Amino acid sequence: MSGAAGVVLQAGVVHGEVHLHAALPPPAPLVPQQLPAAPGPFAGRVAELSRLDRALTATAPHGSPPTAGAAVLVSAIGGAGGIGKTWLALAWAHHRLERFPDGQLFVDLHGFSPVDAPVEPAMAVRGFLDALGVAPGRVPADLGAQTALYRSLLAGRRMLIVLDNAATAEQVVPLLPGSPTCTVLVTGRHRLASLIDRHGARHLSLDGLSHDEARTLLTARLGAARIASASAAVDELIRLCGGHPLALSITARNVDTSPGAPLAEVAAELRELGLEAFDHDTDPAASLPTVLSWSLRRLTDEQRVVFSLLGIAPGPDTTPPATAALTRLSSAHARRALAALEGASLVERRPGGRYAMHDLVRRYAADTAEELPEGVREVALTRVVDFHLHTAYAAERLLAPHRELLPPGPPAPGVRPSPLPDAAAALAWLDVEYTTLLAAQRTATARGRHDAAWHLAWNLHTFQLRRGHRHDMLAVWRAALNAAPHLPDPTARSRSLRFLGRACSRLGLHEQAIAHLDRALDLAAERDDPTEQALTHRQLATAWDLNGDGRRALEHARRTLHLYRSLDKPVWEADALNAVGWYAARVNEFDTAYTHCRAALPLFQRHHERDGEANTLDSLGYIAQRRGEHQQALDHYHRALALYRDLGHAPEVANTLDHMGHPHAALGQHAQARARWEEALELYLEQGREEDASRVRRELDDARHVADDR
Repeated sequence: MSGAAGVVLQAGVVHGEVHLHAALPPPAPLVPQQLPAAPGPFAGRVAELSRLDRALTATAPHGSPPTAGAAVLVSAIGGAGGIGKTWLALAWAHHRLERFPDGQLFVDLHGFSPVDAPVEPAMAVRGFLDALGVAPGRVPADLGAQTALYRSLLAGRRMLIVLDNAATAEQVVPLLPGSPTCTVLVTGRHRLASLIDRHGARHLSLDGLSHDEARTLLTARLGAARIASASAAVDELIRLCGGHPLALSITARNVDTSPGAPLAEVAAELRELGLEAFDHDTDPAASLPTVLSWSLRRLTDEQRVVFSLLGIAPGPDTTPPATAALTRLSSAHARRALAALEGASLVERRPGGRYAMHDLVRRYAADTAEELPEGVREVALTRVVDFHLHTAYAAERLLAPHRELLPPGPPAPGVRPSPLPDAAAALAWLDVEYTTLLAAQRTATARGRHDAAWHLAWNLHTFQLRRGHRHDMLAVWRAALNAAPHLPDPTARSRSLRFLGRACSRLGLHEQAIAHLDRALDLAAERDDPTEQALTHRQLATAWDLNGDGRRALEHARRTLHLYRSLDKPVWEADALNAVGWYAARVNEFDTAYTHCRAALPLFQRHHERDGEANTLDSLGYIAQRRGEHQQALDHYHRALALYRDLGHAPEVANTLDHMGHPHAALGQHAQARARWEEALELYLEQGREEDASRVRRELDDARHVADDR
């Protein structure tokens, strides 16, 4: 009876009792618990933990338990070894254990560690199969078959797989489960781009801890009482560690093992020793320099040289053109090298195409630069300083086309300054490169590049004036004055004294200003140099006016005008005419003031000198204001203000806003007056001009009293 269901066929005779048993159920799958212990004191990373939570729930079907269908990559693009990748992954995993009732798998792939070779995928898969209860005899020999079995065992299970310290995507891909019910965390110093592109990994970059997070970490390690008793020293320790978790942990360990040492002494030792303070002779994993060195293993020789040179390059960050100058690579080649360093988590790409290193990584890079031949370092620094100097020179020519032309010497062979098409581009470049340019002058000074140090001061002048960098102006011209005796140009010293005097006068250092300017005038007279004498008289006029002596200021302005006319320089003559007009108005000679300023305005306009035009319109506004012609004053001020804003001349924007408040108040326009003074006050405070800010506060108080009386 073929095909019959439920039919029992008996062959032969069965003697005795027959017992029928149900089949035994398959054994319950093992629930591996491979996570290492939760990290010790854990602080901060709130935003990063939230991003991991969002990744976990991103692909959960509506109404179902949270799952994740894609790998999550935890990387340290903004840092390097020791930034806390495993620390974060384990802290998050232990916090979310209830989401993974079917277990957790963990493997250290040794991508960056003392182990010579990273763990092969076959070894990692075999370890996972063992953890999942697969008997040795059932493990296939072929990696592909092992991976298929591994994925079959994970299908439908809610498990977490942590792949720690990965070196390459090739290590990771065979370990990715096929089931969307599993979540994968991958930590590594490389970006593992193909994991993101092909497997939908979500990228999470780690940087250093914030100041508050770092303080919380140290408090957890050392105790609140000890931290509270030495707040200033703790702040310095955090600064010296740069928020780097491993550096903070090493510092906490050093403090904890020296309970009698005041934290101020620990900070002083750290300040003195630098990166050496984070070293450890016997435990590589507890040595920050060693941990960082593991990141260099997979770099080419060329990339290692680029990394080292970036450690000694001036400025807090860099660009591909500056890197090309530093390394003598082509621009495209420099970009590829920076991309490789970014992929290795040794540099971080920031907005505007800029690349930066964590402070401790930069210190390590500078240490490795000491291993390069001295000639390599010198040539690199010469080239990068020349790049910044010659681009700054081009920017200055665009911002101040009528200024004296003082070109620096030719750049090193192959150095190409950044192209700057117009004044707006020049100002934008100077804004982003300003800190680097100051650092470039310090580098030039330290290396005995006296010509570069002097010319950097010269070519930063207009920008510093427009942006109100008064203290920096003083510093760069002090450096230029020190460089001047080493230069063949006999005018270098008198020019340096002139600009140093100008900087002093704007900072209220009147005696120093006059001393520098008088000495500059004497040197110019000794050389019978009418140009330098005229320019110095012009600065003496400003210095005496700022000191409250309008008569002396007017006298120097008139000498300037006489000398400028003999030099046949119409734009300079216009500047002197405006100066005479301004200082005449300051001593109540309004007819003289008006005549000279009205003569200056068309000269500036004819030669397209917008700075001078704005200055003269402001002077005319002041003259009209002092004459009681308040509406006409406002008309002039409005035109001046528009030009100053367009030029980006922040100090003069503040001055003109300050001036405008007075005619508004005189016309009974008290709301407009307050608005102008409030904006001027904000700018004065931003520029560190406390005396001007105090004066405007008094004007605002007076304006409020007037409003109350009404």
